[in-house]
Amino acid sequence: MNKLPSKDEIITWISENPTLTAKRDIAKAFGIKGAARIDLKRMMKELEDEGHLKRRKKTYREADTLSPVSVLRVVGPNGDGDLLAEPMEWQGEGEAPRVMMVLKGSDPALGGGDQILARLTQVTGEAHGYEGRLIRRIGTNPSLVLGIFRAGAEGGRILPIDKGEQKEWTVAAGEVNGAKDGELVEAAAIGPKARMGLPKARIVNRIGDPTQPRAVSLIAIHQHGIPDRFPDAVIAEADSMKPAGLKGREDLRNLPLVTIDPHDARDHDDACFAEADTDPENVGGHIIWVAIADVAHYVRPGTALDREARKRGNSSYFPDRVVPMLPDRLSGDLCSLHEGVPRACIAVRMQVSAQGEKISHSFVRGLMTSPASLNYQEVQAAQDGAPNDKCAPLMGDVIAPLYEAYYALREARAVRQPLELDLPERKIVLTDDGDVASIDYAERLDAHRMIEEFMVLANVCAAEELIARKTAQLFRVHEEPSVEKIDSLREVAQASGLTLAKGQVLKTMHLNRLLKQAEGMEEAELINMSTLRSMSQAYYSKENFSHFGLALRAYSHFTSPIRRYADLVVHRALVASHGWGDDGLTAEDEAGLEETAQHISSTERRSMLAERDTTDRYLASYLNKRVGESFGGKVSGIARFGIFVKLDETGADGLVPMRELGREFFNYDADRGVLVGSETRREISLGLRVKVKLAEAAPVTGGIVLELLELDGKPVQHGFRSHKGRGKPPKRAQAKAKTKAAKTKRKVERKRK
Repeated sequence: MNKLPSKDEIITWISENPTLTAKRDIAKAFGIKGAARIDLKRMMKELEDEGHLKRRKKTYREADTLSPVSVLRVVGPNGDGDLLAEPMEWQGEGEAPRVMMVLKGSDPALGGGDQILARLTQVTGEAHGYEGRLIRRIGTNPSLVLGIFRAGAEGGRILPIDKGEQKEWTVAAGEVNGAKDGELVEAAAIGPKARMGLPKARIVNRIGDPTQPRAVSLIAIHQHGIPDRFPDAVIAEADSMKPAGLKGREDLRNLPLVTIDPHDARDHDDACFAEADTDPENVGGHIIWVAIADVAHYVRPGTALDREARKRGNSSYFPDRVVPMLPDRLSGDLCSLHEGVPRACIAVRMQVSAQGEKISHSFVRGLMTSPASLNYQEVQAAQDGAPNDKCAPLMGDVIAPLYEAYYALREARAVRQPLELDLPERKIVLTDDGDVASIDYAERLDAHRMIEEFMVLANVCAAEELIARKTAQLFRVHEEPSVEKIDSLREVAQASGLTLAKGQVLKTMHLNRLLKQAEGMEEAELINMSTLRSMSQAYYSKENFSHFGLALRAYSHFTSPIRRYADLVVHRALVASHGWGDDGLTAEDEAGLEETAQHISSTERRSMLAERDTTDRYLASYLNKRVGESFGGKVSGIARFGIFVKLDETGADGLVPMRELGREFFNYDADRGVLVGSETRREISLGLRVKVKLAEAAPVTGGIVLELLELDGKPVQHGFRSHKGRGKPPKRAQAKAKTKAAKTKRKVERKRK
């Protein structure tokens, strides 16, 4: 038997092993047996009395920590002049930790008693436990203006960037914040509105040159009309919210539900846990838990928060910022499943067979505490045999069972055969200054696929649950592609030497066979892209028309209520159908479901367009410094006015106008979707390899213009362009053509006679 560990060793073990904190786990870890367990129990009681640990049923954990985004009350400066604050919400039994505020020059002055929302970082070795960075002062919601600053004799003016906006703002000399003439700036409205004259503003953020990358997403947000400022009533509602308690909820705090997200995620709206099923009738099966933040508890029907969330429809994501559907107090705090913090959730327990087929499911409204917030890369590394200090204690009881459950779901997926497109996701990496550092392709790990499969299954359970309970809901609908689009895809496949079966009811497995044929071929990307383009746009509806791409009969969105209003509607439907409270779907909401479905489908498309425009502008900005260089690529689109080429290096799409295709004139064959050379009869078709020179890259518009250098490995001649085959040849040639046509017509008539 080993000797008893010290108190410090016990605290360290519990901190590093949040899922192994029962007394028997601690005893096993230190090799304590027999009568020595009594001494261990005494030590644990002493640690609890001293405030180092907090007991929860049969387990222990460290005293409570603060949420990464918390509401604080400013206490005032200490003896050294540092501004201190304390949390408004503190779960611990001891004295609340102090927070030292780290303020920027553009932050407003704070005084004792001010309530603020701050982002916290835990520190050690200091008198204060955290450092805080101001998000905003609660009770204030300054109106932000985006425009071009024009310097004047004393201060200056801000001119709007939108064509339809006429109002200008005046900036006093002391409110310029160092802005220079012609810079794009963000400013906050200040002072009461005067009856006469221009409204006043204070510059809070200098974005710089409006053609530079940092301005790109802001311009897209304004051009597409995406609401990026929360009304005062919405902020006030969010600020007044208090954390949900255990009343009326199932206690899930002992369930090790971990969040697995991108490494830079600020909010965590889903958590999961899996274990082997002990049911003797389901040998080799699994129990999978998926817990989702209970947004419906905070965002209730008919409130200012609800109206604004519906108006936005969804969060919008850009390389340098997020325009959230909900204010920070909710999205980054109360509705985010942070590590070590009790949070309200709606969870589904799913029983699946060894082959990944769902056997049963049940929903609960609960209170959970996540033992760990993990990212995809570290979870995958742990599964591959290289766990870090955070993942190592979780391997046996958390991470390994998650992957075992995923492998079973993967088998069921292979049988169901959803559409298996292979199109890498492009990721724009920015420097701290907002410049484009690189264009990467996001790595797809099994950790990503695992969470996706869990979320898909949870969404299916939500749809089936509400159908069984005869409760109105919003379905995610993806209809099968039109006959015309599939015929076009078949032509592309045939031109590449591949086949897509005809004369049968189209299923995803037929498209998957085509994609499998193209695997490893030069035309693989073309076939994947053409298949994607043949698909119809997914949308929301109160009617169930199934989901073609996922090969599912019924599908709803349940797993992301922080960023999608559709998911919030489904949560409310679950609350109403289970009788969990008065915050469920109302009769008024139910009557307007189809209108809501159409609205949020349109806001989703709006965000997609804004995000695409932003990506185009970032790519143009990145390539702007490389005008004159040559690049390899493939023909990605063909039109009457030229061809589109996708560049290999960045994935950017550029236009080669007709005039830059070389000296030969090309005719557009609309039926076959190709360009045909008027002299050589050379064809330009989708997927053809080309080499091009970058002629122009305009960051303001996102436009990229290219010049064709090589076509399928053969040089293209430039210079004088022949009129042969052109739509409007010279008059002399026209006369000859008419005479020849008349002779031919007479010959044909004689033969017929």
